[in-house]
Amino acid sequence: MTFIDLSITLHSDVPIKSLSTHDGSLDKSFAEIDWQAPWLAHLHQLDYISNAIAQLSETNAEGFDNAEGSHKAEGSNEAKPKSRPDVIAKVLNEALNQQSEHLQSQLPTTNPTQDNQAHTLNFVSQHALPEGEAYESFIATTGNIPTRDNLHDLFNGSIWLTFPKTKALLNYYHMAEIAHQGIGASRGRVRDTITVFDENGAVLVTSEPFIGEALIDFNWQASLVESRNSWDNPQQLNSQSQTAVYIFGHALLEQLIQPRKPLCAHSIVIDVSQDFFSLSLSARMVYLDSKIAQYMDKLLSQDNVTPRQLAPLPILGVPYFWAENADVSFYDDPCVFRHGRRKSKK
Repeated sequence: MTFIDLSITLHSDVPIKSLSTHDGSLDKSFAEIDWQAPWLAHLHQLDYISNAIAQLSETNAEGFDNAEGSHKAEGSNEAKPKSRPDVIAKVLNEALNQQSEHLQSQLPTTNPTQDNQAHTLNFVSQHALPEGEAYESFIATTGNIPTRDNLHDLFNGSIWLTFPKTKALLNYYHMAEIAHQGIGASRGRVRDTITVFDENGAVLVTSEPFIGEALIDFNWQASLVESRNSWDNPQQLNSQSQTAVYIFGHALLEQLIQPRKPLCAHSIVIDVSQDFFSLSLSARMVYLDSKIAQYMDKLLSQDNVTPRQLAPLPILGVPYFWAENADVSFYDDPCVFRHGRRKSKK
């Protein structure tokens, strides 16, 4: 049995408590995460999580095939069942507690519904989800977020940590729609919109409205090329910047483990004052969480809401996200940077 004592820092100056895991092991896909990738920079609990995941990934050499498989006894070719360590849930809970202490704030909660009070968020084993109960309902009624030891749920938990108000709001709307329509063959327009944004969303933040308008209008030259000097470099924050993109979709983060030019986010545009870019990264995320929640509340309240109201954004076209886009010819690819629904000229 492997015993790992993870004593790491959430931020460089904030010591965190020791996290112990037994039989802690993660499959090799976790070792492929590039924690320095610019699209991960906004996950402000990243220092702790990245170090924890790196240490846990090293245990693969000690006989474990993968996080959901089995391990072989010495001198035997037969696989024996492996215990389920629920490592990711433990890592995320430790990050959640330490982040709350660092920000000097209470632990985040679910949004109360007509039938359920607010519950403090907590990451639990996927096996805690009762058979036949909807994932969203379980979160709303308990505050517990079922979590598997895979990349998808690691990034989902990281987004819960970064944008807890928005994630809770999306879960609230899921519950409202389930209460209204039940669970059928199709989710309906509201839940479809939630799912697309939750899995694949991005947020463009700008103090220059024309950049957001150009993005919505599929005007890639105006939004991504001609305005390049206005964009924030995630690894060198600049108070003079006017535009930035932060990924919300956890499935998109998972896909970016192996970046491909055609990857396209579904984005919303949040207008801010120039003061936003003078904030620290963690302060930006706290501010944005409230703004995104307000935006999605308004959007999802519309009778005609559809995923088409989310603006396509080829994610590797974001300035500073990918070295190759420094060459303007990067954008001369009509299969990726499509003409789309440009406004007609009067």
